[in-house]
Amino acid sequence: MRIRQIHNAFIDGEMDLKGAANVGTVTSSNFTNDWSAAVKAFRQHRARVSDRTWKQKYTPVLIRALNALGTANAPTNGPDLCAVALKQWSPGMRQRQIMRQSLHGFLTFCVQRRSFKACWLPPVVDENEITTAKRVGYPMTDAQILRLIESIHDTTTGQRWRFACQLLAVYGLRPEDLRYIHTRQNGAELWSGYEKSQGGRKGAKTPPRRLYPLLVQEAGGPVDWNLQQRVAIGEELPPLGQEGKAGEALGTHLRRLPMWKSISAEAEREKQQLTPYSFRHRYSAEGHRRGLQPKQLADAMGHSLEVHMGSYARFMTRNLADAFDAANSNILPATTLVANMP
Repeated sequence: MRIRQIHNAFIDGEMDLKGAANVGTVTSSNFTNDWSAAVKAFRQHRARVSDRTWKQKYTPVLIRALNALGTANAPTNGPDLCAVALKQWSPGMRQRQIMRQSLHGFLTFCVQRRSFKACWLPPVVDENEITTAKRVGYPMTDAQILRLIESIHDTTTGQRWRFACQLLAVYGLRPEDLRYIHTRQNGAELWSGYEKSQGGRKGAKTPPRRLYPLLVQEAGGPVDWNLQQRVAIGEELPPLGQEGKAGEALGTHLRRLPMWKSISAEAEREKQQLTPYSFRHRYSAEGHRRGLQPKQLADAMGHSLEVHMGSYARFMTRNLADAFDAANSNILPATTLVANMP
C-alpha cells in the first residue's frame, strides 16, 4: 500500500521522489486524514495556477508540512503545523509570506472541502511574523537618470546596460518587460509582450501593450535617445538571467555602480528606497506632473486603474505645496474685502 501511495504521488507530478516518500509515510501512519489525496485535490482546485508557480510557491511548503506530519512528534493541529513547516523562512521575508499564504490556503481547503477537523485550520495571526512598514519606492529625477547613464562605462557591456536603463526610464517599464520588448507596424510602434498576473482578478493577466515615451529632460530640453529605432534594428540588451528574474539581474548590476550608490544615499536621506523600479516610479511621477490622467498612465504602464491608484496616487499631489502657495497668494487683503462690501 505504501509503495503504491509513493508511486501515485510521484507520477502525478505533484512533488519530487523525496516528497512523495514522505506522503507515503504520512498516509501510512495513524492519521485518519488522507494528506496525499488532499494535496492532489488542492492542486486540482488551484487549476489556474501554472505548473511553474505551483512548483515555486506551493510545493516547498507542502513538502515541509508533509515531512512534519511524518515525524514521531507530528503536529496535531493547523497552527502547530504552520509553525514547523514555515520555520525555514525567517519572519518578515517575502518568501515566508508567500509560503504562509499557500499553506494557509491548503489547510483551509482541507477543512472546508475535505472534511478535516476544524483543529487543522491555520492560525488567524502568525505570531512569528514581523510586520514592517513597506518602504516607499523612490522616483528617480531626470537629472539623476542622466548622471547614472553618463557614469556607465562605454564598453560593449556598458552600452547594453545603458540601453536598458534608457528604456526603463523613458517607457516606465518593469525590468521583465525588457525581455519582451519589440516593434510593430514596420517599426512605427513599440510594444511589450510581457503578460503579468493582473491584480484583483484571479487567473487574469495583463495583455500586451503599446509603449509611449516620456522623454527625459535636460537643461536644453528633451533628450531623444532614438530608443524605438534601436529596438527595431535589434540593438542588444544585457543578459537578464532566468525568466522572471530580470529585476534581480538589473539590481545586481546597478548596485555595483558608484553612481547608483550615490543616488541611493540621496533616496535614503528622503526616507525612500532606490530600486530597479525607480525608473518606473519616475515615469509615473513625471506623467502626473505633466498632466496625464491616471487612467492614461495606468494603461501605458500595463496595470489596472485600481492598482495605479493604490501605488502611485502619491504622485498626483506632489505639487500640493505649490497649489497651496498659489491659493494663498490669491487672497485679497482684509482692507480690500471690507471696502468692497455692500
